Amino acid sequence: MSGTQNPFPIDLNKFKKLKLDPSKSGLTAEEKADLQANVQLLRDALVLFTATGAARGVSGHTGGAYDTVPEVCILLALFAQSEKYYPVVFDEAGHRVATQYILSALEGALPAEHLLHYREANSKLPGHPELGLTPGVKFSSGRLGHMWPLVNGVALANRDKTIFCLGSDGSQQEGNDAEAARLAVAQNLNVKLFIDDNDVTIAGHPSEYLKGYDVTKTLEGHGLKVVTVDGEDLDALWGAVTEILTHDGPAAIVSKRKMAPGIPDIEGSSHGHDVIPVKSALKYLEQRGYPASMGGDILNNIKPTPSPFIYQGSSKEVGANRVVFGEAVNLVLDGLSKEEAAKKVMVIDSDLEGSTGLKVIHQKHPEVFIPSGIMERGNFSAAAGFGFEEGKFGVFSTFSAFLEMVISEITMARLNNCNVLCHFSHSGVDEMADNTCHFGVNSLFADNGLSDVHSWLYFPADPAQMVAVIKRVFFERGLRFVFSTRSKVPWILKPDGSKFFEGDYEFVPGKDEVIIEGKAGYVVSFGEMLYRSYDAVLLCRSKGLDVGLINKPTLNIVDEEAIRKVGSSPFVLVVESFNTKTGLGSKFGTWLLERQLTPRYGYMGTSKEGSGGRICSTIMSGPALISLCGIKASGSRSLPRTLPLPTSSRRSTSCHSNWRHVRFESDQNAFKQISSSKQQKDRPCTINARNGTYSTIIC
Repeated sequence: MSGTQNPFPIDLNKFKKLKLDPSKSGLTAEEKADLQANVQLLRDALVLFTATGAARGVSGHTGGAYDTVPEVCILLALFAQSEKYYPVVFDEAGHRVATQYILSALEGALPAEHLLHYREANSKLPGHPELGLTPGVKFSSGRLGHMWPLVNGVALANRDKTIFCLGSDGSQQEGNDAEAARLAVAQNLNVKLFIDDNDVTIAGHPSEYLKGYDVTKTLEGHGLKVVTVDGEDLDALWGAVTEILTHDGPAAIVSKRKMAPGIPDIEGSSHGHDVIPVKSALKYLEQRGYPASMGGDILNNIKPTPSPFIYQGSSKEVGANRVVFGEAVNLVLDGLSKEEAAKKVMVIDSDLEGSTGLKVIHQKHPEVFIPSGIMERGNFSAAAGFGFEEGKFGVFSTFSAFLEMVISEITMARLNNCNVLCHFSHSGVDEMADNTCHFGVNSLFADNGLSDVHSWLYFPADPAQMVAVIKRVFFERGLRFVFSTRSKVPWILKPDGSKFFEGDYEFVPGKDEVIIEGKAGYVVSFGEMLYRSYDAVLLCRSKGLDVGLINKPTLNIVDEEAIRKVGSSPFVLVVESFNTKTGLGSKFGTWLLERQLTPRYGYMGTSKEGSGGRICSTIMSGPALISLCGIKASGSRSLPRTLPLPTSSRRSTSCHSNWRHVRFESDQNAFKQISSSKQQKDRPCTINARNGTYSTIIC
């Protein structure tokens, strides 16, 4: 057998169920040997199954989970020794999800061989732990700095228990942890932290980009008892555990170690934060004494799943808008002298420069670049403060999911008339193997000012439009928000094959753009859903229905001319990747009614949790479809049932439509259509799904 058809080749039954007594400050030789064997067993298993994420092209994280195995093994031995310990290994770093999955396997909640489906679509093993999705997972985590405050609450509810939480030098940079520390000390909570201080985050080494930051001094300053040890020295680590357990109140162990110790290719480097490459995993496993065929038969036979679909109306070539953002900023800065650029512009990073496009700015224009830590709130406000004066402009960037963390700071920046250009990458849900906690679906929260002030929210459809947007709005005053996806997107094409947003195209803020005129109704879309909508519209037109398509790159401003055009047509359908409860579709209908425009109206977007993975082509459970079957084209033909649809659920998903409500429920083999109108016969369906979240369905 090959690939994921193999049984899990590392025998987890060899894990020894230890009981360690914290009243004894030292380990016996036998206890130490058994503990060391457990650590090595789990580390080998973690390397193997996380490397399957690299093999299938869905990324992942190896180093953090690998690092903290000694602490996890000790915690399991404490849980087995006494019921006075709350038996959950809470973890602030959701990307260390591999820890939770291997614990689930040890408990028997997951078969060990299922670990080989790490981060695969619909495997229930997404990139961050989600309570209620994965058997054996006991909590949800994923946004740094959010778990310690929650653990404080668990401690308040269980004052007779000791509560443990794994942390990191990365998560400790978040302001939430400072607040959690003060509460834990003030209430003398019995919370014990195990901090992995490996001096590695995504962007590099905190000791270099965040000078003065010291985890031990920070926690001691808040009033915690702190013991700092070599995390790879089991005797020292156990001694520290016994010391903090005898302390009445909150305490922490700061474990100093290199990232991924013992894995030569990634040890001590930021590469260890991500998933281990297949070649490095095979090399490590061979050095550990495993046959070459053991890992090779699995990892060499797992391949990425490419998308087999080609979309009408867009190019085969694709580009990364999140990277193009930085390139477009460079085009603006190239027009300034180094001195003038440094005086007028400041670009601040939140440990994500390689992911959000800022790295190219750092490389080409270091005079404007400020490397900073995982401190979104403070960094946004620093960008706003730089842009406090007229003629100065701050640039801030992070993931769209983390926009929710800076809403209050956005309000204060607006009240202070600050000039900030914000880039929120990883918007929507496309290719989001990190899953629900990283979905960027509430982006319109940024438009939280009163009606007497304007913020500008832009979601370019392709790389050419991204460049046009940045060049046009970079030196505009006020708050400007630009969104992009994790996934690459194709270029939108004109009927003659030329690129729609190049040539004589000029971006105008607030103006909606007619991609194609229509008489039967209009689809309104933006961002990465535009090319999918274009494909569906062109297919509808080929079947005789004259549907039009509108691109709305400025999300929160009503274009009066465009809304009267679409509102005077028979129907309007908004297609987006944002939350159906907070996205454009939830607003657009109101805008129509305010103007006494009453077409048939529907909207669709993300409405359910994710299913992991990146790209798959399968019939999967929980897709939802908005159908226009009830609308007749000129003559008597019905609209073909083909439109982009969200399939973000592992359960059934509902979409919003005031002319027809269609819901699909399924197992892995078949769809059953349930409709408020006439029941239709089941038909074969093909789905193009990215991350199990958006797709095109043709029935």
